[in-house]
Amino acid sequence: MQRVARICLTIIEIIILSTLILTTRCANYQEVFVAGNIYFVDADCYARMTRVQMCHAKPGLVVRHHEFENFPQGTTPHTTASLDYLILALSILLNPFTVHAIDLAGALVSPLFARVGGWFLWWWSRQMELRYRWVMLILYAISPILVHGTELGRPDHQSLAMLLVTIAICAEWRHATAAASAPGADSNRWGIVSGVAWALAIWNSAYEPLVLFVLVIVVSALENRNALFAKSRRAGWLCFILVIAIALFIERRIPSLSTMYSDAIFQNWARTIGELAHVSPTNPIWLRWSGYFLLLTPFLIWMSMSRKSRPSQLAMPWFMPALLAATYLLTIWQARWAYFFVLVLALALPVFLAPIKSRAAVWIAFVLSILPILRDWDERLWPNETRLASRVEQRNESVQIRDLSLNLQSSDTRPFLAPWWLSPSIAYWSGQPGVAGSSHESLGGIEDTARFFLSEDLEKAREILQNHRVTWVFSYDSERVGQNSAGVLNHALPPHPLCRVLDRTPGQAPRFLVFSTQNPACKLYRVAVQR
Repeated sequence: MQRVARICLTIIEIIILSTLILTTRCANYQEVFVAGNIYFVDADCYARMTRVQMCHAKPGLVVRHHEFENFPQGTTPHTTASLDYLILALSILLNPFTVHAIDLAGALVSPLFARVGGWFLWWWSRQMELRYRWVMLILYAISPILVHGTELGRPDHQSLAMLLVTIAICAEWRHATAAASAPGADSNRWGIVSGVAWALAIWNSAYEPLVLFVLVIVVSALENRNALFAKSRRAGWLCFILVIAIALFIERRIPSLSTMYSDAIFQNWARTIGELAHVSPTNPIWLRWSGYFLLLTPFLIWMSMSRKSRPSQLAMPWFMPALLAATYLLTIWQARWAYFFVLVLALALPVFLAPIKSRAAVWIAFVLSILPILRDWDERLWPNETRLASRVEQRNESVQIRDLSLNLQSSDTRPFLAPWWLSPSIAYWSGQPGVAGSSHESLGGIEDTARFFLSEDLEKAREILQNHRVTWVFSYDSERVGQNSAGVLNHALPPHPLCRVLDRTPGQAPRFLVFSTQNPACKLYRVAVQR
């Protein structure tokens, strides 16, 4: 009878956790599924899906060069093949159920990663016998920043990185406790899981996972010099080296820390990217990400680490506070680290709270702590009229830009010039390469599009089109294009930029641009053939 009760409780727990994870990740479904088509949440997602299309057209292809952005030079991207083929594999499974299998796979892949991560944490926390493990699971399920990283319609490498880093950190923790209490097969297995997870995470993205891996290794070595070379880690290191070797063989290039740029154009452009923005320690968004427990974290760390008589499975390794402090400081520098900061905080909270004996006190405090998170969800699920109108406008724009992009479809290569943040989606829908892109590797094209739209010298504008062999030009909201272009170039907005002429007075467009068609979102111009 007790076994049946345990099985029923397990099923109920998994259903509750899965429902919570999928409900939060799919809350934006109205922005993704629009008018019978699938739209992705940001520009980088369209670049990823263009890669998937290329792999689908030529199975076995490893995309090492992007011709669809920064045309005609193209780019050498930092993205790798691992996520491309995971999305493609999912599309094969979905193919019997939809004619939009690739798009649907791209939309679903990140929520699927989030669910797998939630299931793993549920199982791992039971293995660790964490008393307040549901604090961790609930924060993992509802934190707005973790949801953003794995939401519907966001086929981005961050979602896979979060899953693999979660497994790697948990495996490191479990290996450390198993090796300390009873070295043997269990510690060997966790060492292998840790090695494989870290290697796959670094293969996926040799930036955040690599920094976190190095930090874990350094702190673990300082805590116990012999730990890294213990017998229980040998198989794990072998697996790590093997996976990295396979990755290098497949990718055939050495990854670089691709955000370390000091170029003025990059710095100007980076200010327009949310993930690269600085986050002030006094910014209230911290509380919206992680709740009020964040304010008590230093005290909870001190209280937890000062207790020496706890069971070994609750003995937190020192790399956890180190990861928490490091990711906090890195988030202040770049907002993209917030995914990993809140993730580490969620993993650590059950142990931080373990010294508190009263379950009622912990749960009352936790419910009060997540009030900023719940307030954020209240605004998201029941937006005010202004925010709701903005969402409707954005959906309509996406549909209209897609419709206009379909006019470019051709078996011939006919490059286009458009605002950089629209270029990846237009390239995906039209199958044509764009001058700009949404990655830092496309800065040359981004700069040239900005100069084109701000130009008052028509000869210079025509020269830009000729240099990039442009056939089509997209005109978008001139206020936004002008302000963004001026910010990228760090120039003042001129009185009569070309973007304003193309947007507001198409009849006065230069002779080398022939008005073709329009809708409420964009106007499309064809570049006249020089005779």
